[in-house]
Amino acid sequence: MAARIFMKRPLELGKTFRKASTNLSAFEIQHKSPLVKKQQKIPVALYGGRHAVTMLPGSGIGPELMAYVRDVFRYAGAPVDFETININPNTDESDDLIHAITSIKRNGVAIKGNIETKSEDTEVQSRNVAIRNELDLFINVLNCKSYPGVKCRQSNIDIVIIRQNTEGEYAMLEHESVHGVVESMKIVTQSNSERVARWAFEYAKRHGRKKVTIVHKANIMKLSDGLFLETSRRIAKEYPEIEHNDMIIDNCCMQLVSNPHQFDVMIMTNLYGSIVSNVICGLIGGAGLLSGRNYGDHYAVFEPGTRNTGTAIAGKNIANPIAMLNASVDMLEHLGHQQHADMIQQAIVKTICEDNIQTPDLGGHHSSSDVVQRVIDHIVHSDRT
Repeated sequence: MAARIFMKRPLELGKTFRKASTNLSAFEIQHKSPLVKKQQKIPVALYGGRHAVTMLPGSGIGPELMAYVRDVFRYAGAPVDFETININPNTDESDDLIHAITSIKRNGVAIKGNIETKSEDTEVQSRNVAIRNELDLFINVLNCKSYPGVKCRQSNIDIVIIRQNTEGEYAMLEHESVHGVVESMKIVTQSNSERVARWAFEYAKRHGRKKVTIVHKANIMKLSDGLFLETSRRIAKEYPEIEHNDMIIDNCCMQLVSNPHQFDVMIMTNLYGSIVSNVICGLIGGAGLLSGRNYGDHYAVFEPGTRNTGTAIAGKNIANPIAMLNASVDMLEHLGHQQHADMIQQAIVKTICEDNIQTPDLGGHHSSSDVVQRVIDHIVHSDRT
């Protein structure tokens, strides 16, 4: 049924889905037909010149990092009010998740930490994946740019990863066909592949990027990755001014380590995006620096780029707050508060690059609160000058 729905023209999708949904359980709608769940546009919540934003602290180091974001916003005077919603990772119930999704739909924008799903019950879905699917956040973007002054394995890197965010192996479609044999489905559709490819080439065009690399494994997964590759190549022909090539995922990882400067914009399916983003983050300083942006047609969610929970270092005042602060900067830019975004971004750069106030993951000896306090000091100083 889902395959037939995807072939319908856009104007027919809503009508077809309403008819189809009567024959599907809620679980099937969420997991088997997430692409037909088109969202109605809701304006970004703006009250008296201030934006309402959903804050999901998540698990592990998430709550302490969100506290730092609130502190920095207070000193920067950012016109944002947070609606904080905590999701309990220890329960199988979905009430908190439904509350969070409703809040994001109301506010249009969210900032989040990684949300653990501790249940091993196959009926309990990942909270992070459920949020992306329910809101149709089909794009994940990481701008992987080196920080001068941060010791790392590669310098002068400036790569943009554009990752399909709702399909692939993250479709969570698994079953045990016979005892001891588990099958896992990888979902790739032409409609979503086209959306991702077009979004990537439009991004490259708007930002003056010269090259787009399509990452795949079509030599083995000839139908699924083959469809993604074929669709991306077709879209690439519409942008003759932008160079494009393609690369197999395993070779891509080797090339990233040995010669990352050959890459500019990279597009890929969901799991490859997770792997590649972690490889690049490792090259330029680790998980504590880069932020990630999740976009749909009507909603946006901002978070640390590698989506790590950091449970082992929670509460020890050593977690690097920069990735979450960068996510908050991305959010301010999205909301149109460029002055506040620039103020915080400049304070971050001065703190870690000029003052060398860095947490242990970057080779420094400072605490999380040391980093945040120095960022705040720079913000206060910039206000006075």
